[in-house]
Amino acid sequence: MNPDLNALHPYPFEKLAALKAALVPPAGLEHIPLTIGEPQHAPFAGALEALVAHQLEMARYPATNGLPALRETIAHWASQRFSLAGLDAERQVLPVNGTREAIFAFVQAAIDRHRPAKVAVPNPFYQIYEGATLLAGGEPLYLDCTAENGFRPNFSAVSAATWRDVQIVFVCSPGNPTGAVTPLSEFKQLIALADEHDFIIASDECYSELYLDENTPPPGLLQACAELGRDDYQRCVVFHSLSKRSNLPGLRSGFVAGDANLLTPFKRYRTYHGCAMSLPLQYASIAAWQDETHVRANRDAYREKFSAVTSVLAPVMNFPPPEASFYLWPAVPDGDDIAFTQRLFSEQHVSVLPGSLMGRLGQHGHNPGSGRLRLALVAELAPTLEAAKRLRQLVERG
Repeated sequence: MNPDLNALHPYPFEKLAALKAALVPPAGLEHIPLTIGEPQHAPFAGALEALVAHQLEMARYPATNGLPALRETIAHWASQRFSLAGLDAERQVLPVNGTREAIFAFVQAAIDRHRPAKVAVPNPFYQIYEGATLLAGGEPLYLDCTAENGFRPNFSAVSAATWRDVQIVFVCSPGNPTGAVTPLSEFKQLIALADEHDFIIASDECYSELYLDENTPPPGLLQACAELGRDDYQRCVVFHSLSKRSNLPGLRSGFVAGDANLLTPFKRYRTYHGCAMSLPLQYASIAAWQDETHVRANRDAYREKFSAVTSVLAPVMNFPPPEASFYLWPAVPDGDDIAFTQRLFSEQHVSVLPGSLMGRLGQHGHNPGSGRLRLALVAELAPTLEAAKRLRQLVERG
């Protein structure tokens, strides 16, 4: 077997299960999980209807490149959403089976094993960035996201000598777990660094459609390219998904878009990878990308939830003001996120993810996830609010 498999860390939820294994929660309280970022709102009905309407298409092999109608729908959506001059649906758009699969596969295809291969990732982070890097023979470069830098990587702090070995930089905006949004100015700064040091920027934007201010949608990497007049999106790719936008995590549908010089060889890799999206899923995806009404309703539901939960927790916990995504990133009062997580489960039957499980020892020998919790506000309002009240009770109990 590939010896690099031994370098993989257990997934955070495996570690969480081990932390809870010997604990006995109160039987009288229903369990409320705030752990996995799996949307619990109703999936977009139009997509489900399209699945049924095209179910007989299961009898056909799909093409790796996807249906032209799907690529054109995605190109139109992205151009409208991010104020692009346009996307070439044939060369600059590629449908994929969700962002997790595509991110992992892209790293395998992109890394040049014949030279040093650092991959810069935000710290704490979505663990696929790290696992994909290790299995491609690369080395993760952890860029700490702390309160001091707005919970975003400080690219200016990376030395020229370090940049020389970087092949890929991952951006996650809105961020998981912090919810921080990367401004256009930082995207442009990163593009300039990519030009100088010749690395790829991979922007994970799967939470881009979940934001609290309807008048201020989070910007994206291709939007920054467009403002710079770079309609070839050189060195830049973005990853988008229907999982959060349309509450369709089981559909496993998303897309990669950007530099055709990167997507063309990536498409060749995927042809061998055997990961073409089935045709009924493609038709369901077309329906979802074409409809914005359900997406606005979804945002409204999250706004209501964030307002209720932050009203309960703000008096007793410190967290960055939420901008986007469906996460809260509060600090625990005594700084021990592991012990607090265990107490919360044992005394209140609420599960959360300790922030330290999403981070690594970073630039200064400290895990920037330590002392914080990731709360995934994915359930309906009532159980999420009940969980917040129980969490507050534990904090006030001391």
